[in-house]
Amino acid sequence: MTDSLSRTESAWAAWPLDREVVIARVIDAPREDVFDAWTDPEQLVAWFGPKGLAIETHEIDVRAGGVWRFDMVGANGLRYDNRMTFLRIERPHLIEVDHGSDKDDDPAKFRMLVTFDEQTDGKTVLTLRQMHPTRARRGEVIAFGAVEYGGQTLDKLAAHLAARKAQARSQA
Repeated sequence: MTDSLSRTESAWAAWPLDREVVIARVIDAPREDVFDAWTDPEQLVAWFGPKGLAIETHEIDVRAGGVWRFDMVGANGLRYDNRMTFLRIERPHLIEVDHGSDKDDDPAKFRMLVTFDEQTDGKTVLTLRQMHPTRARRGEVIAFGAVEYGGQTLDKLAAHLAARKAQARSQA
C-alpha cells in the first residue's frame, strides 16, 4: 500500500497548483463508512451533488475501469450530464476518477482524487482534489461555484452518514 500511495503522491505532486481546486471536510463517521458512501452505488446516488439537484443515473459501475453516467437535474428541469470514469479505487484510502460531461473527448474533463484519512476520534478527513486541464478552466469552474457546490456536496455526504448512524442506533 505504501508504494501505491507514494506513486499517487508523486504523480499528483507534478500537477501545476494553478490548475487545482481542493475541498476538505471532517466527516463524523469512520473512514470505512465514508468510503462505502462513495463506492456503494445505492448510497452514492442518495447524497451526491449540490443542494437542490437530483441525480438520475443512466449506468453505474463503481470499480477501476467502471463508469458512472448520470444527470444532475434542477427543480426547473435543467439537466447537467456527467460521466465519471473510475481510474483507481484503493479501499479505504482513495478514489481517483476522470469527471466531465457525458461526451467523449470532453476538453473540460478534470481528474479528481478523493482521499480518506482516518482520525483517532472516529472521524474522517475527506479531501477532494480537482485537477483541471488548464488554469483558465480552473478559473471558470471556481467562478461557476465549484468550491461552494463541492462544499454542499460534502455537506450532503455528512448528513447522509449522520442519518444512517441515527437509523442504526434506533434499530439497535
